Amino acid sequence: MHYALKESGIPAQVVTAVDINTTANQIYSCNFPDTPLWNKTIEGLSLDDFNKLSFDMILMSPPCQPFTRIGLQGDISDSRTKSLLYILDLLPRLCKLPRYILLENVKGFESSSARELLIKTLKECGYSFEEIMVSPTSVGIPNSRLRYFLIAKISKAHFSSQKILDAFPHPSEINSPEQPTVSSTSHPGTCQPEEENKATPVLYKLETPLEVQRKIMQNNDQSLRMIQDFLEPDMEVNMELYLLPPKMLLRYALILDIVQPTCRRSNCFTKGYGRYVEGTGSVLQCCMDTEMQHVFNGLEQCSEDEKLERLSKLKLRYFTPREVANLMGFPQSFSFPEQIPIKQQYKVLGNSLNVMVVARLLQLLVT
Repeated sequence: MHYALKESGIPAQVVTAVDINTTANQIYSCNFPDTPLWNKTIEGLSLDDFNKLSFDMILMSPPCQPFTRIGLQGDISDSRTKSLLYILDLLPRLCKLPRYILLENVKGFESSSARELLIKTLKECGYSFEEIMVSPTSVGIPNSRLRYFLIAKISKAHFSSQKILDAFPHPSEINSPEQPTVSSTSHPGTCQPEEENKATPVLYKLETPLEVQRKIMQNNDQSLRMIQDFLEPDMEVNMELYLLPPKMLLRYALILDIVQPTCRRSNCFTKGYGRYVEGTGSVLQCCMDTEMQHVFNGLEQCSEDEKLERLSKLKLRYFTPREVANLMGFPQSFSFPEQIPIKQQYKVLGNSLNVMVVARLLQLLVT
């Protein structure tokens, strides 16, 4: 959220950041050492605490677990919604309502009771708002990460869209032109499937023809940059660290989402990336001398040794944390403290959001 605010170009001072996750806080402090950071839950802040901050904008990513499609979808009965419910209870009682609000969550939030309470509270407080379901592909980044966003502004017009948009609205659809200087509270963390070189996915593994067609269309979308633009240079030196181990290749070869440097697509990276395979993110084919179709044709009939020999030729590796951060829109100035293990780096990135998407939404909100 803080990097998105910087990227947006909006003149702002972040008055405080709040998160309970100690690893996320270590990383945040490393990158923003001068920003006050409160290691506590939102519910741990009193109404007086909020009033003293006197902020103009709140950027928030409430816990997403109550709304994820693979979870129990407990919605407001899940204790992890307490932070959002607390904010909604507090908002009408603030001495000064924040002029701007941005909220991010997973797909699924849009049909929740929590979202209904959010909308009801915003209307009662005099906010106009837009709801948008958007992915980083909308800003040219070759990564799928569909998320729900809400941007709200105190407005006399009391206008709000009757539907959830699936693309960025035109600025005139949201509010009149202005460029204020704002102060903000920021939340460091949040929760969590080629035309130029004719790289075409083939029907292999456990893919359906529809999935293959979708990948072909994504790879042919010239509005998206290539994966190679987001890779670390000189990875040959450290490649062994990130190569998929033999057991992983043998067990999960048929469900891996494999991309090449010239592809214009990659699957959403989750907090389980690097530990689990299915649905956690794409892996990269580093050896282009071997055709993927030749590796997978008849693979199931091969012995384990033959399978491993074939699969190893592709040199499949995980994206590095730096590369995932690049695909998430983080600037090159972003870094991890040395003491943060790679597993934890993947985990916090998987729980994060796309910086460029949020920056675009902030620009729409205040300009």
